[in-house]
Order: sequence, then structure tokens, then C-alpha cells
Amino acid sequence: MAGLRALLRNYNGKDLRAMSVLLMNPNSNVTTTDMMCRIAARALSVAPLAWTAPEGPDLITTPEALDAAAHNVARADIPPNVTAIIVSAFGDPGAATLAKQLTIPVVGIGGAAARACKQPFAVATTTPALADRIDALMAAHARSPYLGCFLTVGDPGPLMSDEAALDVALLKAVEAAERSGAKCVIIGGGPLGAAADRLSGQSAAQLINPILAAAEEVRLLSA
Repeated sequence: MAGLRALLRNYNGKDLRAMSVLLMNPNSNVTTTDMMCRIAARALSVAPLAWTAPEGPDLITTPEALDAAAHNVARADIPPNVTAIIVSAFGDPGAATLAKQLTIPVVGIGGAAARACKQPFAVATTTPALADRIDALMAAHARSPYLGCFLTVGDPGPLMSDEAALDVALLKAVEAAERSGAKCVIIGGGPLGAAADRLSGQSAAQLINPILAAAEEVRLLSA
């Protein structure tokens, strides 16, 4: 890790701390991007630059939409001053492709959240159609036992538009994860970042905000 940090500090002879982090929202909702950037800024020395998908749904809820988002992310024009990227959708669409194309750190919020869990963990989320993708991503990045994906009930679109109902539904999913033995529960979704903040402290399990996890990983890499 020390060698990697030294490499990143000396990328092109510059210090990452003096450069720019780009937060990429693969959903096409600018308001959501603004929320994500505010959360990420808490862990970074400066607010990140913002990128919002130019097309596609406001909320990614299907594998097909996730694949389309990966294409949008992978073909995006990255500003030359950017020295780290956060891909802020929980399936990490396009993150692996960008990482192969670029010589800067690319951190997906899903993988970062899994790596941040130091105890048995699970995911609470609103997107049942993405459960298999989430399971595969968590298994690939887990450093502790992964206990599965626990889902809210109902259509994610209307649920996301009702803050109170969303919080109740997510807490029920968190409680189910706790009963399975989870000591950490990831609130699984970039657009769920604000809900993760609201629910902080309302569970016996440690709740992980994946946007913060990714931002903290980027900060540690550039320390």
C-alpha cells in the first residue's frame, strides 16, 4: 500500500491532493449528482467535479440499464486535470473499463463499500432486479463474509420519491440483514446516499454509505 500511495502522489510529478477528483453519476439525474458530490466532499479535501450521464434513466433498476450506463461511463471524456474517479452507482458500471483505459485510480462505490466492511456484512437496497449483479460485485470485493442482499418491498421508483416510506423500508431490510448475522449493512445505491445519512445511528449494525466509502478510499490513496 505504501508503494501504491507513493506512486499516486508522484503521478505525472504532481500530488493528488492538489488535483481533482471526478464523481461520475451513471444515473441521468443532476439533482442526485449534486447530493452525491456533497457527501463525497465530506471525505475529500475539496468538492469533486461532477459528471452526470447524458442519457438513460434517472434511476438504474435493471441489468439492461446498468449495462447501458457502463457504456456511457466508459466512453465519457475525462478532463485532463482529473487524477481520481469515483463511479457513483452501486453496480460500478464502467469502472473496470475506465480503470483499464486510464492511469489514474478509478473507484466504484460498490466495490469500495464491500472493502470497507471489516465484519460480516450484507446489502440493503431497493432494486430486486439487480440483486444478482450486486451479489457478484460484493463477492468479488469482500474482505469479510458476505451474507447477501436484503430488499425493500415495492417499486423502487415510487419508493425513492417518498422519503419517509423509503427510510422505513430500508430499515426493515437492514433489520432482516441483522437477523442474518450482519454486523455491517451497506445501503446499496448511489441515489440512496442521502437515505444512508438519515439512517445513520438507527441500527445496531454499522451502516455503510458507499459514496463516503469510495471518497475515503480515494483520500487514503492520495494521503
